[in-house]
Amino acid sequence: MLSSFERLLFIRRVSIFQELRDEFLVQLASAMDEVAFPVDHTIFEEGEEGRSLYIVVSGRVKVHLGDRELAQLEKGTFFGEMSLFDAQPRSASVTTLDKCDCLTLNQLQLQDAIEETPEIAVNITRALSRRIRELNSKINAYEAQLQAGNYSKA
Repeated sequence: MLSSFERLLFIRRVSIFQELRDEFLVQLASAMDEVAFPVDHTIFEEGEEGRSLYIVVSGRVKVHLGDRELAQLEKGTFFGEMSLFDAQPRSASVTTLDKCDCLTLNQLQLQDAIEETPEIAVNITRALSRRIRELNSKINAYEAQLQAGNYSKA
């Protein structure tokens, strides 16, 4: 468990919160819950209703669709934000690769943070854009492998 001061220092370094005023960061840090997960634990599954954004404090998680890994996320990264914005079910599953500690931020807390500093929404959009570009690169590489192996796409 992080002390209040450690939690504040940690979230201050998370990219989406860097523009927040210190007073609001203190309030946000104290409102977040800290959760611990064992190795190989599914934090959430594709299709579930999303209620929280998670920030990795320690350990690593993988984002995946079935057996296909989409990304690995480490300390200081966040996941689970999409369903908080569009009220759609989770688009992928997330499973721990190591013992993992996370901070959680619920939808109301995130909305308050965005109202306080709208740049947070811009920062989240940038992160989502980077993730989409990375996935596009993976898809293109996969398609190139299929074509090189003369596999047909059905």
